Amino acid sequence: MDRRAALVTGGSRGIGRGICLELGKLGYGVVVNYATRSDAADEVVAKIIGSGGQAVAVKGDVRSPDDRAGLVRAALDTFGRLDVLVNNAGISSVGRKDILEATEESWDAVFNTNLKGPFFLTQAVAHTMIDLIDRGAMPGGKIINISSISSHTISVNRADYCMSKAGVSMMTRLFAQRLADNGISVFEIAPGVIASDMTASVKEKYDQLIADGLWPIRRWGQPEDIGRAVAAIVSDYFPFSTGECINVDGGFHIRTL
Repeated sequence: MDRRAALVTGGSRGIGRGICLELGKLGYGVVVNYATRSDAADEVVAKIIGSGGQAVAVKGDVRSPDDRAGLVRAALDTFGRLDVLVNNAGISSVGRKDILEATEESWDAVFNTNLKGPFFLTQAVAHTMIDLIDRGAMPGGKIINISSISSHTISVNRADYCMSKAGVSMMTRLFAQRLADNGISVFEIAPGVIASDMTASVKEKYDQLIADGLWPIRRWGQPEDIGRAVAAIVSDYFPFSTGECINVDGGFHIRTL
């Protein structure tokens, strides 16, 4: 009960892995959620435990109500509390089809994973956090939603992805307003182009765009860049902020002529 605990969805690889490792360094007990890659999740857990932390890998699909409930239960059963939720799990547009060829199947898969699942997981976690805070089991809570530069930057071959991430931005503000009186702050982190499995297939394209100065800091973003932003939030470096979006994008969001 003395160890703060965090649940990170999609925590086995890429950005989620970077977040889990940073939380482990801060002494959090970490629930490393994964959907398919148990080997990757186990590697993250072993790395956290090897550095003196505590972690557990838990399989679960954020689209499933039963799995969402199971993730919350796993945090409470393992650590007795749940101080932080990081909604990180997400998928890209299936097939990356032009907007005029977009399918309902891709729409449903993307929205259920990127928006509906995180919304209802946040709802469940909020109820849990409120109960724990009211009982004096923990002082407050943090909910962090991982969105994307695609929340404000269009790709006509990934309409469902862009729109789902724009929805995450609004979800952040909605829960920030609703939960402030309960001692729970809500943040959005908007990553730019991050080196991960999701971007591996477009590496050459972005290597050239980076060289051409598409964003001011001319390098790929790394999962640990997002992890450090999460670490700053959970370390309470922003005690008078909620509903805020933190851009971790190399300056991509800056508009220039």
